[in-house]
Amino acid sequence: MRKQLKAFRKQEGFTLIELMIVVAIIGILAAIAIPNFIAYQAKSKQAESKVALGAIFTSAVAFQAETAPQTYAPAAIGLIGYSPSGNPRYSFWFAVDTAAGGPGPGTATVFPGAPAVVTGSCNTATAPTVGAAVAASPTGFTTAAKGNVDGDIACDEWTMNDQRALVNSKNDVSETL
Repeated sequence: MRKQLKAFRKQEGFTLIELMIVVAIIGILAAIAIPNFIAYQAKSKQAESKVALGAIFTSAVAFQAETAPQTYAPAAIGLIGYSPSGNPRYSFWFAVDTAAGGPGPGTATVFPGAPAVVTGSCNTATAPTVGAAVAASPTGFTTAAKGNVDGDIACDEWTMNDQRALVNSKNDVSETL
């Protein structure tokens, strides 16, 4: 019996202070990691707009090549040949001239399938207002995307022109409200 008591006294473990220090360190690491993780998640959601604007660019260039006389300005949005798939976070915009091949800049028109507008959130039912305006003419175009990647009232706005220049004119990830 004495041997058992002696063995029991020799057992060592963590003290309460050591455990509290470990918990504090884990808390500090979590406080640093969680905001970075959320920002990376939001940045990955922005990839949707980049890919879609690239697809709209390709569709608009194909439309221009197949139209006589050559123009980027369609008479209806469906003539571009692009349609968003799934449940997009962004609304995508292109300019439409009622007279096909008109002088431009045309009327900003949303592609079908835009996300529903949530009250108190970014209004994706209106064309982007920051940066280059949505336009199309016989010689060029600017298309745009507008969405909300993190659920606040700030919008994320992207534009791409006929030179394939992609611009993030309003960044929802880095904007603070």
